Parts: sequence; C-alpha cells; structure tokens
Amino acid sequence: MAQLTGSIVKYPARNLVVWYLGLIAVGTIVLTWSISRGSGAESISLIDAIFTATSASCVTGLAVRSTPHDFSFIGQLVILLLIQVGGIGIMTITTFTMFNLGNKPSLRARAILTETLGASDGADLKWILQHVLVVTGVSEGIGFAILLARNLFLYEPGTAAWHALFHSVSAFCNAGFALHDDSLVSFQGDVIVNLTISALIIVGGIGFPVLLDLNKNWRRGPIDGWIHLHLHSKFMLFGTAFFLLAGFVGFLVLEWDGVLDQMPLWKKLLVSGFHSVTCRTAGFNTIDLASLTNATLFISMMLMLIGAGSCSTGGGFKVSTVMVMALHAWKTFQGASRVNFARRTIPGEVIQGATATALLFSVVAIAALTMLLVIEQSSTPHPKSQGLFLDAAFEVVSALGTVGLSTGFTGTLSNMGKLIIIVLMFLGRIGPISVFAALSMTERKTPVEYPKEEPLIG
Repeated sequence: MAQLTGSIVKYPARNLVVWYLGLIAVGTIVLTWSISRGSGAESISLIDAIFTATSASCVTGLAVRSTPHDFSFIGQLVILLLIQVGGIGIMTITTFTMFNLGNKPSLRARAILTETLGASDGADLKWILQHVLVVTGVSEGIGFAILLARNLFLYEPGTAAWHALFHSVSAFCNAGFALHDDSLVSFQGDVIVNLTISALIIVGGIGFPVLLDLNKNWRRGPIDGWIHLHLHSKFMLFGTAFFLLAGFVGFLVLEWDGVLDQMPLWKKLLVSGFHSVTCRTAGFNTIDLASLTNATLFISMMLMLIGAGSCSTGGGFKVSTVMVMALHAWKTFQGASRVNFARRTIPGEVIQGATATALLFSVVAIAALTMLLVIEQSSTPHPKSQGLFLDAAFEVVSALGTVGLSTGFTGTLSNMGKLIIIVLMFLGRIGPISVFAALSMTERKTPVEYPKEEPLIG
C-alpha cells in the first residue's frame, strides 16, 4: 500500500484516473435504475449504461440509446451532471470545495490542479479555481438565457428551460449530447441557436489557461495585451482561428454541390461554420453526416484528431501540440537550431512531448481501429463493406477525440465494439500519455550510458 500511495503522489494523473472511473461507476449504477428509464423504454443494459456514463463523463456525446426517449427526466439529469462534472474536471470541484472548507490543498492536490489547469507552481489556486467556476457559470448562464428566450417560442416554459439548460451545459463542456434524436438538424437554419451553441463550444474548448490569461491582460489594449499573453495563449488563439477557417472553407467547397446544394447562401455559410466548430470535439450536428462525401469526412476526422485546447473541456491531441510540431518542422527545414516564436524559445522537452503525444495518439487510434475492424467487420468482404471502413475509422477518431460525431455506426456496435469505444472515450478524456503514465511503473534510472550512434531519419 505504501508503494501505491507513493506512486499516486509521484504521478498525480493516477488520481484523475481513479476519480473519473469513480464518476463513471456512480453514473452507471444510477442509469440502470428504473427511475432513469424513459416511459415505455426497454431496460437499459449494463453495457449501455457504462457506455452512456462514460460518454457523458468524458464529454464525448456518442450514444447507443436515445437520450430524449430512453431516459426519463431523472436519467437526463444524471447525464447532465456527469457532463458538467466531467467537463470542468472533478478534481477542480473537489479542490475548490476543500478550499471553501478552510483547508489548504496538499502538494498532491496542487500538482493535480497544475496538470489539469496549466497553473504555475506559485499560482494562487483559490483564485484560479474561483475564476474557472465563474467562467463556467457565466458562460453557461448566458447561453442558457439566450437559448431560453429562443425556446419559449417553441416549447412550453418548463420544457423550454430544461432544453436551454441541457444544451447550454452540453455545448460549453463540448459534450454534444442533445435532447433531440437528430441532434440539432431541426435547428439547421436557426441563426440564434447555431451562433449561441458555437460560441459556447469555442469558449469551452479554448482552455481555461487561455481564458484566465485573456482576463488578466484584456485591459492592456489589443497590442500591449497580445504582447503580454503567454506563448500558449498565442498558439491557441492563432491555431483556433486557423483551423476554424480551414474547416469552414473546406466544408463549404467540398459540399457546395452536395448537402449544401439546395440551400441559400446564408444557410450554406451557417451550416459550414457550425460543422467546422463542432469538429472541435463538440459532437453536435446540423446535417446528416452519413450524406457527406468521403473527402469531407476525412477532413472532419483530421479536425477531430487535433481537437481543442489543453486544460479545456474538449479533447483531441490539442491545437497547441500541432502548433509546436508545425513550428518545429518549419524551423528544421530552415536549418535553425532553436525553435523561436513571438520572442520566446520553445524548450526541446516540450517539442519531444508534443511529438510523443501525437505519435501515441495515432498509435492508439490505429490499434483501436484494427481491433474494431476485426470484431465488427472481419466476415465482410471489401466489395460488400459499403464504406464501413471509413465509418469505423470515423467512429474511432470521434471517440478518442471525445467528439461524439457519428455516421450512424454507433448503433450497430456489438458489445465488444462498445467496450473498445468506451476505452477510447476514457483515454481521450484523460489523455493517452496521462493514462499510460498513471498505470506505469515508477521512473527507472539508467546509470549506464552507451556510445551514441545516430540512425538515418527520412
């Protein structure tokens, strides 16, 4: 036990694994109760309850049961609570509670929070936690108010309020759960709903460190404020704008004569913009994904793999990771010995970490896709597969990136296939490196250093 405790203190990520497993377990138990089942709905099997609880806790949005029909109000409330707690991080909530009880956080709690929120070692954690919860409450509150005002024209007050609250929390937490079986397809041309949900997704996915950094520097003005922003914030703001624009243009061009063909120009722009935003790991959709071209689905997969920001409610291997790798590649081609950006030098350890993150993310996705194909499609010859390979690949990326978008493949999964997706959603939320570090042995020191020899690269 002493060895396990020491390992937990040394690797704070193990606490995150335990807490999220606990959250999923509690959600699974409650979702199997009859009070969580919708009127006239079939009993929720254990595997479906685990899948739903994992998808909600890991803010993914993939669903094997209908949220509006198979779950009662109690069941939907449980899903919403799992989304909220999983979105802002259960350790953030528990540490904030500990502060309010008058206790000082331990070194372990400080290390966990530093890893979760990107806080510096000397940061005032109480201030950070308060601002994280304030940002969450204000963002979801504004979204709720706007959606409520819109919903009052569509539903009776109680239903309007519940839909507004559920979708506001789900959007800010980048969860993608909706109280409509078609997600937001019925709101395809609703400008208010589209813009509100998009704004919540972007704010939730940009990352708490960036939001806190912007809050600290916005009074300096645009030029001076930009200069004083941390390098991570600059990476995130630039990268987010670039990928949103790239996704928007790509979807608009590729689907101009496809799903957008019969739409007026303003609606084409609205649908294209929303799809680009939702690929940031949100999981909502206003078009039938199964009707998209292979090129559009592939670009969507790339955007889902990249995902959102570090220490955010979103998943993926992160925008900042891609920015570091791209900058390193560019500097390497130029023959530069250092990677400089915005009058800052990026340490070699960070570059190695970014490369390892992307590589490990890719390896996990390839391994999971291989297992899923063996389980779900090993008996189907290629001529009869009818695009099932792309559907499976899209599902794997969506789960690992905690996105929640699907071409309809989720409902066809076997129990073993569901288990693979469950593991991917969990890995995607915690982060592959964090999980593997959490389960690994303690650090081993290698006292012997052999002569160096460089293999050929490229």
